[in-house]
Amino acid sequence: MKVYPTQSIRNVVLLGSTKSGKTTLAETMMFEGKVIDRRGAVEAKTTVSDNTEIEQIYQRSIYPTLLYTEFMDHKLNIIDTPGSDDFVGGVISAFKVADTGVMIVNAQQGVEVGTEIFARYADKHSKPLLIGVNQLDHEKANWENSIEMLRKAFGKKIVLIQFPVETGAGFNSFVDVLKMKMYFFKDDNGTREEREIPANLMDQASELHQILAEMAAENDENLMEIFFDKGILTEEEIRAGLAIGLIKCDIMPVFCLSGKKDIGVKRLMDFIINVAPSPEKTIQKLKDGTTVPCDSKGQTSIFIYKTAVEQHLGDVSFFRVMSGKLVEGADLTNPENGSKERLSTIYAVAGKKKEKVAEMVAGDMGCAVKLKSVKTNQTLNGGPKEWAFEEIVFPPSKFRTAIKAKAEKDEEKLGEILNRAHAEDPTIVVEYSKELKQTILSGQGEHHINILKWHLTNTHKLEVDLFAPRISYRETITKVALADYRHRKQSGGAGQFGEVHILIEPVVEGVAPNNRFKVEGKELVLNFKGKEEYTMDWGGKLEYYNCIVGGAIDARFMPAILKGIMEKMEEGPLTGSYARDIRVFVYDGKMHPVDSNEISFRLAGRNAFKEAFKKAGPKIMEPIYNIEVLVPSDCMGDVMSDLQNRRAMIEGMSSEKGFEVIKARVPLAELHKYSTTLSSLTSGRATFTMTYADFQQVPAEVQDKLLKEYEASEKDE
Repeated sequence: MKVYPTQSIRNVVLLGSTKSGKTTLAETMMFEGKVIDRRGAVEAKTTVSDNTEIEQIYQRSIYPTLLYTEFMDHKLNIIDTPGSDDFVGGVISAFKVADTGVMIVNAQQGVEVGTEIFARYADKHSKPLLIGVNQLDHEKANWENSIEMLRKAFGKKIVLIQFPVETGAGFNSFVDVLKMKMYFFKDDNGTREEREIPANLMDQASELHQILAEMAAENDENLMEIFFDKGILTEEEIRAGLAIGLIKCDIMPVFCLSGKKDIGVKRLMDFIINVAPSPEKTIQKLKDGTTVPCDSKGQTSIFIYKTAVEQHLGDVSFFRVMSGKLVEGADLTNPENGSKERLSTIYAVAGKKKEKVAEMVAGDMGCAVKLKSVKTNQTLNGGPKEWAFEEIVFPPSKFRTAIKAKAEKDEEKLGEILNRAHAEDPTIVVEYSKELKQTILSGQGEHHINILKWHLTNTHKLEVDLFAPRISYRETITKVALADYRHRKQSGGAGQFGEVHILIEPVVEGVAPNNRFKVEGKELVLNFKGKEEYTMDWGGKLEYYNCIVGGAIDARFMPAILKGIMEKMEEGPLTGSYARDIRVFVYDGKMHPVDSNEISFRLAGRNAFKEAFKKAGPKIMEPIYNIEVLVPSDCMGDVMSDLQNRRAMIEGMSSEKGFEVIKARVPLAELHKYSTTLSSLTSGRATFTMTYADFQQVPAEVQDKLLKEYEASEKDE
């Protein structure tokens, strides 16, 4: 393969809902560029993309696949991405390195929730979008409905470049209103004729051409003057105006496609080459906020956007050349850890097909193998400047499960595999919770996690169990309480003795402690001799006051009492969950001149705290999450009903681009498998996001249930 200069490279990401036809379109684009000499089919499991066993089983994209094609003396790098929201991490990583998105819309369905989701991500990443209405050859294709839905979703940004002469089984031609020509396709291999527009379609074509010219002129003052003077623009002038509008994300050009029959694919690639931005027009941000132009004359620097393990190759690092020229054998440095990497071989990538190349310039994309210590989101530099490019920010998890190897001897192996899975797909999050005593596996949905389980079982031959994770409850108190505890133990020699009297009350932000209390008919006036304040790792506070007078407890035992209290804060008296926001006053006690020691006062402090806690109006608090659900209006009732059954507090509803948006606060305990339920209720047409909000007290009936469950588990142990 020849070396393509930066201005002759285009980087595109194919987006769209599942079954929109992205993989088939990518296959045809490679066929047209002679990268492959025969088009594969998803059903036959012969496509260049979707080449893993699990993708072929499900017949859908699960991983983002880098591909390329050569067309009109340009190189198009293409990333075919999954259509399911469960695998959105692949889309997000692609946005980091692609310059243009091609949104594929299924002509049978029109705008789907997935369309809206990916458009949102494109907008967030300031990536221009082209729209390809695909499968116009399907008997249920509906062009008019698709365009109406696109306009409803994206408004005035939608601009038609083409329209079909006929849809359904007879789809074999379309009118191109930029070129003002009709393209007729003789077969299913892209053989086409350029014809004049039929008289009965000329009025429609002329009207759309005029709209196209007006939208192009709006993006440039010089073009606007020409348009006012002449009333028309040339094809080149319209292209120039559209290019400006595309970079500004002000327009979304729409094309007619049948990826399966190779209709419209060459014109789409033609437009990408002539109108979509080349990498040289992009500027990449560094972590420190400064920017680096995509300049082939600059310092060599590459960004790793994805890592994977491939059979026969081992570790594979996929990159974009951000600056300079990358040559095989280059020695690059990782600014994060100072390690040096030699890229002995670099490859252009078309799925499993890897073609060695001698050089790649700024803007190009490829891969290297067996790099020693480089991860996704890291930069490698070939010069003195220690650039570190801004990292990809992945969305928060939406599905949690606990995971455990069926055989205890496999736990270490499981941990290694899960950490590797996270390295390959950062939206898989693995953590061991000391509090819950469980390994928690989080992802974007149940299907996402089930794919990982399939690999554990089939690739790694490791049997695991998935089950509902425990909830990170918190325990606190609501009123003042007193307690005392005497620890006494005699066993022949020196014994153990310690007695502690404490008072506890809740910590309320902004409210200072009082030194006068009336509790259980007793009036106490405390003398503060010392205060220690701790911010707990799990949130909240512990305030510890020494109020001992007259030497009732020696000062050297106060740390031991605190240690005992801390132990019970870490394993709360109600359910064994972390305790928080408690103020403790140690105001009296007794010692023994021989038998008192640190362990005695640690146990006395621990048990006094436990007794006082249970009398202080104890409450269990649960984690609450803010969720935002994007749902089609016809599913609104079912989704609302389900949320109410989950103890949700609805905070707002609104409409957005043809979909309803529900905002609610929901206890985490009620969100297990919510993504699966939501998909079932809406036939996969809805999505949601969830973010941690705060802790709130659980209802009385829930607290009673949790207390009984904990008591039962204590008896079992």
